Amino acid sequence: MRTVVARGTDARGPVRIRALLTLLPTLLVPLFLLLASLFASATTTWAAEPESAQAAHLAARLRTNPVHVTDQLPREIPRSTAPEFAELAKRTGVPTYVLVLPPQRGDDRELLGAVHDELGRDGLYVLVDGVGVTEAAAFGVRAPVEDALTVTTYELPYDAGPLRSMERFAEVVAQGSAKAAARADAAREKYADDDPPAQYIGPTDRDNQSFLTGILLAAVPLSLLLVTAYVRRWRGRRPGAARPGAARPAWGRPWLAPALALLAAGGIALTATLLFDQTRSSAAPAPTAADLSARVDRVAAGLAKDPVYEDPESRSVLEAGQSNRLRERIRSFARSAGGGPVYVALVPQLSEDESAADPELFAASVHERLGRAGVYVVADPHDGFITVLNHGLRLDSTRLYFDLPEPIAYGDDAADEADDHLLGERLDRLMTYLDDSPRTAEPEHPSAPAPASDPVSETTLRPLFSGDFWPGLLLGAFAAVVLLTLVAGALGIAGAVIRRRNPEPLPTELLPYTAPTEPSAAYLLMVARSELRTLVRDMGRGEVDDPAARARLRDCADAALLLVDRDPGRLDDAATAPQDPAILVAVTLLARAGRAALAGELNDLCCGVNPLHGPARTRRHVRVAPEGPHRRMLPVCAECQDTAVVEPRTIPTLLLRLPGGEGAPYYETEGPLSAVPQDIPRLIAAVRDWAAATGTTGTTGTTGTPGTTALADPPAPA
Repeated sequence: MRTVVARGTDARGPVRIRALLTLLPTLLVPLFLLLASLFASATTTWAAEPESAQAAHLAARLRTNPVHVTDQLPREIPRSTAPEFAELAKRTGVPTYVLVLPPQRGDDRELLGAVHDELGRDGLYVLVDGVGVTEAAAFGVRAPVEDALTVTTYELPYDAGPLRSMERFAEVVAQGSAKAAARADAAREKYADDDPPAQYIGPTDRDNQSFLTGILLAAVPLSLLLVTAYVRRWRGRRPGAARPGAARPAWGRPWLAPALALLAAGGIALTATLLFDQTRSSAAPAPTAADLSARVDRVAAGLAKDPVYEDPESRSVLEAGQSNRLRERIRSFARSAGGGPVYVALVPQLSEDESAADPELFAASVHERLGRAGVYVVADPHDGFITVLNHGLRLDSTRLYFDLPEPIAYGDDAADEADDHLLGERLDRLMTYLDDSPRTAEPEHPSAPAPASDPVSETTLRPLFSGDFWPGLLLGAFAAVVLLTLVAGALGIAGAVIRRRNPEPLPTELLPYTAPTEPSAAYLLMVARSELRTLVRDMGRGEVDDPAARARLRDCADAALLLVDRDPGRLDDAATAPQDPAILVAVTLLARAGRAALAGELNDLCCGVNPLHGPARTRRHVRVAPEGPHRRMLPVCAECQDTAVVEPRTIPTLLLRLPGGEGAPYYETEGPLSAVPQDIPRLIAAVRDWAAATGTTGTTGTTGTPGTTALADPPAPA
């Protein structure tokens, strides 16, 4: 039986088909891998496209000039500093390309590599931001990049500034690999724990300096004046003080304290001026007007050609499709009823830029430069914030500015996590929000924003002698008063201890201010003891030239000793001392008169208002009773004389009243004090009469009362 084969067919066909099907997986695997590779390459190319666009722009700038300084940091690094960066770049010794840019969101080293690839030139590529050198990479040249970065990071304070950072970087690169490595190791070891001290101070530091200067400038000189005056007065009042007319030590001269205070004030002011000599709070150079307007001019020129302007110095955050859709929606909104132009600027807002990170001020500046009405949108590619301002369209400006939904204005959690902050999607939603915004009858404009601070005055410190200097002066004066109080307290305690151990009489000029009107018996005993003890001691030391003074001294001493039965030691014990307060006052007055005679002074009168006031100046009719015409001629001291003229009714309250005298003036009590208003000789005579009447033993001076021994005359001068 024959097999019939149809024409046009081949018996081997099915076999070939089966073989082809068997080989099909083997052929598809390489094809799949090829397609996957192409897809991955395309994906990589798309993902790198934003960085490539940025790198291409920067490479174009470096192709024109090896140093590119951004116009976005005029407050910290003005564009006018480009020649200085170029001069520093020459010091490296290798071809150097410098990019001064705002802080980047991506990898700095990858950016430098992409710029090198676009530029196609070997050399040292350096990236600088507002703080200093942040990254560097060497392509085709030998340079100790890592060591130079280490030295720059460790050796310089954080506020050294970009120019000084670039200077230090170039210096280390020029040293070569060996020296740079050694310097880097030394820097790491030296500053491993502590950073270098800051180079500049801030406004708060200047306020502290001014405050401290004010305190010292007031406290030190004023303390010298007050404390010295008080100590001089205390020395005059202390026990054992020099008598009037005694030689005064050089340090006690009255002009010395003011001279020292003036010298201290001048020294403090000069020292503070030299020590606190800082005038600036930053290393930032002063920008020019062109520096402050360069970015606004650039953005305005870009928006004049295209309603969407992306900062070419930053990585792009919009895909090509998103950019095209945004432009189409802008054109659609412009054709809508009540719509108009929309200008979108995707530009970083930094504290170092011309508007000091104020998007409203930036938008107003761009609008003024562009001169066109429309909705101005500022989208920050760094933080993702969107600001919308209506300049001249019939839209509700308040709704656009204050009521803009937060997911559009600030983004949500997903936007925070995304590298592009989902700005493409959020700007699309913004256009929908604009389409739905109600129209107004008239065009609206936002209120004018506050101007940015002046960059020069912002980094200029206030003068040292201003601001908190004046509160410092007040606090310094208060501190001087507090110090005086402490010194007065300490000297008061010291004086009390000294007087307790060795009581001494007070100087005559201080008596009116210290003598009480109604003294206690203990006070009178203490004063009588110190006065008589001092008289007896000084009689053995002093020399009396005048015969009349010698006679007065002898009579006063004789009468005073007569009152204590010739034993001054009786006053050391309250039990043996005279109990009559009038006797104690008489001892005090006679001892003081004797000391005055020893000093060559013959004071016949003591104050009749209060004998404890000391010598009298004159006699005067004074009121001695608060009511009625009770007046009496009394000797008065200078203070009582002034009181009798200014406040005559005060005199009765100043009369000395003794303990146990039932409030009567001293001259109405029993004893010799009734003779005090007359004079000292009458007091001496009254004491002698009282001694004769009471049977007290002792001499009576020149009269020689029976039963006494004459008191020896004080020594006469040789």
